Amino acid sequence: MILVSTDFVTGREFDTLSIVKGSTIRAKHLGQDIVSALKNIVGGELTAYGEMIAEARSIATKRMVDEAEALGADAVINIRYATSAVAARAAEVLVYGTAVKFR
Repeated sequence: MILVSTDFVTGREFDTLSIVKGSTIRAKHLGQDIVSALKNIVGGELTAYGEMIAEARSIATKRMVDEAEALGADAVINIRYATSAVAARAAEVLVYGTAVKFR
């Protein structure tokens, strides 16, 4: 499966199948949340949240690819990510793009 953020794949012609998406909502446990709150006061990278978002992006991308593969797609083009807070300590990662089939 080819995944690109552009609206084309160099040298390939394709037919558009459908928009595809994947999402997940993730939260960290209270212990990591307390450590992150302390780091927020004194400064520094919030690695637990960085890891959480990276994992969420990976899961959301896999769900999008699974949806594209179910349609028989060869690639997903024009991929975009969006993140939003859905609760006090939880975030949603959404990824979407256009599934295409090469000619």
